[in-house]
Amino acid sequence: MPNLHKYRAFPKIDLPDRTWPTKTIDKAPIWCSVDLRDGNQALIEPMNRDRKVRFFRHLLAVGFKEIEVGFPAASDTDFDFVRHIIENDIIPDDVAIQVLVQSREELIRRTFEAVKGAKNVIIHFYNSTSTVQRRVVFGLEQDGITRIAVDAAKLIRELIPTLEGSNVRIEYSPESFTGTELPYARDICHAVMDVFEPTPENPIIINLPATVEMASPNYYADQIEWMHRNLRNRDSVILSLHPHNDRGTAVAATELGVMAGADRIEGTLFGNGERTGNVDLVTLALNMFTQGVDPALDFSNITESIAVAEYCNQLPVHQRHPYAGELAYTAFSGSHQDAIKKGMAAVRQSNDGLWEVPYLPIDPMDVGRAYEGIIRVNSQSGKGGTAYIMENDFGVELPRLLQVEFSQVVQKIADTTGKEILPAMIWQSFEDTYLETTEPFELVRYKVTPGSGDGMSAVEAEVIRDGETVTVAGEENGPISAFFQGMKDAFGIRANLTDYREHAIHASEKGSRTRAVCFIRLANRHGEQRFGVGIDENTTTASLKAIVSALNRLAKV
Repeated sequence: MPNLHKYRAFPKIDLPDRTWPTKTIDKAPIWCSVDLRDGNQALIEPMNRDRKVRFFRHLLAVGFKEIEVGFPAASDTDFDFVRHIIENDIIPDDVAIQVLVQSREELIRRTFEAVKGAKNVIIHFYNSTSTVQRRVVFGLEQDGITRIAVDAAKLIRELIPTLEGSNVRIEYSPESFTGTELPYARDICHAVMDVFEPTPENPIIINLPATVEMASPNYYADQIEWMHRNLRNRDSVILSLHPHNDRGTAVAATELGVMAGADRIEGTLFGNGERTGNVDLVTLALNMFTQGVDPALDFSNITESIAVAEYCNQLPVHQRHPYAGELAYTAFSGSHQDAIKKGMAAVRQSNDGLWEVPYLPIDPMDVGRAYEGIIRVNSQSGKGGTAYIMENDFGVELPRLLQVEFSQVVQKIADTTGKEILPAMIWQSFEDTYLETTEPFELVRYKVTPGSGDGMSAVEAEVIRDGETVTVAGEENGPISAFFQGMKDAFGIRANLTDYREHAIHASEKGSRTRAVCFIRLANRHGEQRFGVGIDENTTTASLKAIVSALNRLAKV
């Protein structure tokens, strides 16, 4: 690509004894949703009060205990919303609302007006600290930038007593932390801490935002571990992350940041936010869930979370979104489908409670999804996909060789249409191929009587062949063999029965009866083989129908 000279790599961080690569996440962080502030400011049409209230209530239902509700000094809409949820007692006693404010006196005073009466409130103030922001935006050296933060901190401390009856906590963000020299980021945080004098009982939140994601996730982890080690009075600090997704690696960077020592994460549901978005809290939480870690957030009804986010944000959740997307659990590839089908069967048989299914890192049922959409069939699919739909949607467990045979029928349809083959189309094709075959033979009626010897059965049946009704009679060890022998004698058929299987199709609707499905494979004198299928409430009837089906299909070879 041209113009590479315009860009340069980040300098290495001197942290040879870094510890985060050997860590794992074994407990949930403190979560803070910023959907109503950071997410809202990134919308084409910002939320009105009703949409904000609906989103707020959903965040409570999911389990958030800290929610950034707005930037009340920035707009009357945000100010009025904060007053609305306070005055109408919408905030539970165990939930803290968080409000964002720049380090400017008039905005800080307006923010304090907005949160009066809130039981638990986090005042989140910030100023930009990066080298580029200092040079380009403010034209100030480090001392000047530090003075802005310290002056704001002093004013906030002075105003805290005006919030009588409120539990007030403080959060400070050196905005554009990822573009700030680490020693200076530490020093400005220390300067703010000097004003508030945090203790382990009353800690300050130091939030380190990747306002712009500028380097790889391991670099962010090094930055976080450096700060984790170098912030003084670490037991009096809640170290918080606020990652963005400019490089598309926000989830990875956040996970590594937690391993590097962070205690808290700010993000949004499904990653909505400025530019390429904030870190996605749904993905983070469910990543933990798949490792057996309680995320302390409940996404067991992911469909409701999607509906709320799409309505309130007026933005769709992508079909391939991890865990939540419409196609997140769907396989079209034949090899994937076969592995999923076998994995699902193994889980049912093991009864050990462990979820181990290829290509599905999480049980869709755990997030409120059904199994119906896991496997879908198109021209890329194989026998596994067709077999799964036949079993899962219609209760018909195809023998392996029949899977191969019928998948070729479905494949031809997929290749011809170039479209997805829906379950109803698969069933219609199955009926047309195996159940509705009436040429050259059609079974009209039959009766079974005891044969002339022990264990023998006699069958007499009426069969139509090419429009002519013929009486068929046979006697063998069982009605199936007797009928097959009668067909061979009556019509001079030369074929052998090479496979027979049957199972029950259990009733899918209340009041409907269990039916039997029978699979019979016949081979002609040339060794060519075809399956026939019969379905009926009576097992014998299903078997005789299967013989006729197989003979009709073999006659077309």
